[in-house]
Amino acid sequence: MKNLCILRLSAIGDVCHAVAMVQRIRRQWPDARLTWVIGKVEHQLIGDLPDVDFVIFDKRQGRQAYSHLKQQLAGQVFDALLVMQVALRANFAAMQIKAKQKLGFDWQRSKEFHWLFTGKRIAPQRHAHVLDGFMAFADALGVPAENTVHWDMPLSEQDRQWAAEQTQPLGDYVIISPAASKAERNWLPERYAQIAEYLHQQGKNVVLCGGPGGLDRKLADAILAHTKTICADFVGKTSLKQMLALIAGAKLVIAPDTGPAHMATTVGTPVIGLYAHSNPRRTGPYLDQHLVVSVYDELVLEQKGKSWQELPWGTRVKGSQLMARISVQAVKNKVDAWLAEKP
Repeated sequence: MKNLCILRLSAIGDVCHAVAMVQRIRRQWPDARLTWVIGKVEHQLIGDLPDVDFVIFDKRQGRQAYSHLKQQLAGQVFDALLVMQVALRANFAAMQIKAKQKLGFDWQRSKEFHWLFTGKRIAPQRHAHVLDGFMAFADALGVPAENTVHWDMPLSEQDRQWAAEQTQPLGDYVIISPAASKAERNWLPERYAQIAEYLHQQGKNVVLCGGPGGLDRKLADAILAHTKTICADFVGKTSLKQMLALIAGAKLVIAPDTGPAHMATTVGTPVIGLYAHSNPRRTGPYLDQHLVVSVYDELVLEQKGKSWQELPWGTRVKGSQLMARISVQAVKNKVDAWLAEKP
């Protein structure tokens, strides 16, 4: 296995999980050549990962994206292609890549006709976190296992310096990254505001972070309308690398199921994750399961009539107001737990 190709196009959180698997291969098989086919936005975050050749797949190009991918990899035959995404887009992308073997997910996770595009499957896993599912690809290749997960996210001195200049007056600061990609996964702005005020009472300065989308800006403005304790607003004002640098300097991140929560995990910043629609044991902050605030278990029992252990792994619950089931007190309790464990 001297020439490997990783296919994971999106999203930010999943790409962060995949980085840990790629770093494991780099450490254990330093002579292997790694090529990663990745989405354009995600490339902005990890495109400077050392010793990895990146090929950008821009989904906005439509059908041309597939032909462009084929042209970029023309003449290459990989020892193995790791198809680490089950979306149809990823399946069609896999068709453009030549490899001696194409490794995909096990039958239970093989959705969107994923099994048609892969000839070999990873071992099935019961109740595995997404990151552990990605690690199973390295297991299937025979990459030696490791006791510790490493990300080693590259950050330039320029981005670190920018973040330091922005936050120098803040001292110990906590980031609230309130917006997920879908509005139904977002907590209520007035409750975020109450948590910001509670953190302020504990002597912590609170800043907002988020992407450039309209949903991010709308939610941030609603939070700002409910409290005067927010010390800085970086929503839509940073690159992904600058956001990562801000997160790396923070003492804590509070967020729903969204990319910045998993970015925080990669740089060792604790995360209080807010979950309702999906099982945090599968998609929650990998190192901070004990800080998760979740109403998923009770909701899935109400909607499905069974506990999460009795249902297919990854079962989601539906509803536009489910995050309202998360109380302010429940989040305060996790803030208190985080404060108690701080060195």
